[in-house]
Amino acid sequence: MRVWTKLILGVLTPIFCLSAVSPACAQDSRHIIESARTLTTKDAINETRFVTIGGIKQWVSVRGRHRSNPILLVLHGGPAFTVSPVSYWYMRDWEEYFTVVQWDQRGAGKTYAANDPAAVRPTMSVDRLVEDGTELIRYLTKTYAKQKVVLFAHSFGTLLGVKLAQRNPELLYAYVGTGQFTDFQRSEALGYQQTLADAQAAHNEQAVRDLRMIAPFPDPAHPERNLQNLGIERRWLAEYGGYYWAGGVGHNGAIASLSPDYTADELKIRDEAQGFSDTLLWHELGRVNLMGQTRFRVPIVILQGRHDRGTSAALAAEWFAHVKAPAKQLVWFEDSAHMTYEEEPGKMLVTLVERVLPLTRGK
Repeated sequence: MRVWTKLILGVLTPIFCLSAVSPACAQDSRHIIESARTLTTKDAINETRFVTIGGIKQWVSVRGRHRSNPILLVLHGGPAFTVSPVSYWYMRDWEEYFTVVQWDQRGAGKTYAANDPAAVRPTMSVDRLVEDGTELIRYLTKTYAKQKVVLFAHSFGTLLGVKLAQRNPELLYAYVGTGQFTDFQRSEALGYQQTLADAQAAHNEQAVRDLRMIAPFPDPAHPERNLQNLGIERRWLAEYGGYYWAGGVGHNGAIASLSPDYTADELKIRDEAQGFSDTLLWHELGRVNLMGQTRFRVPIVILQGRHDRGTSAALAAEWFAHVKAPAKQLVWFEDSAHMTYEEEPGKMLVTLVERVLPLTRGK
């Protein structure tokens, strides 16, 4: 959500420079990173372009070491919290086993920047994003001569992913969810309650005051209050390990600042895009409940942070217990909260290779 991103993008810890990342240092670092991640195999794919999807230009990156590898399409969270600025750091090694597709969704990142917001505004809905995803998958399978793709979804992206998997099983080898979206109202209530309990146990008077001030959270009777108060709730949820298990907001912002795919201006626009998307989608999200959406005709793999409060780990387990699918797996990431691919990137890679890649073979 937008407030999470503001927290994340506020991180100033530098990676390659000893002081705050200056524009000159960031530019030099981008050149080094871009050169270091060059795919040198003869059958590599390294393409970025705008594709017309759902009547608008949408930004897509396609990268993989070998053209014969299966496609893995990443559905980022948010709404509009694009993964593409940090994929060079957290997902580069995936490209040895998959052709990894990053997509800035409608109303997000470079897609937002490439279109007239006034024209896009009336089209912003979950169903429209799902239709976009279907159109993109068909484009990818046709362009790269594939029968199916693996769908990898995070957070808000898992809402789209579940709907895509149920509507288009013939297009997917598997659905892989992390930070799995389930019941919005219950998830938000559990996160708030657990964070307040932690603040009370720590005798953090400021946190307790702030959290009690926004009660009830979430407020089903006045949904506009939920977005207004989200910043306060997410500040303390992050403080007490609900977003990153170590607490705080991680290094996403600093890593994004050195992205070879995003300029500093594009990162600012990404933040603007999140405000745009949150405003238009928040009330719809507040009504979402996937607990009854449990029947699939594709394999389901859930990679869940044990300590996730942004999308409740307890509710993800409850939902998974009722899932009916040709095959299903639940893998717990014991040292993660919401950001599994950032907190345990090694385990994420190994899990994708050992548990997901075999699902693409012999079909």
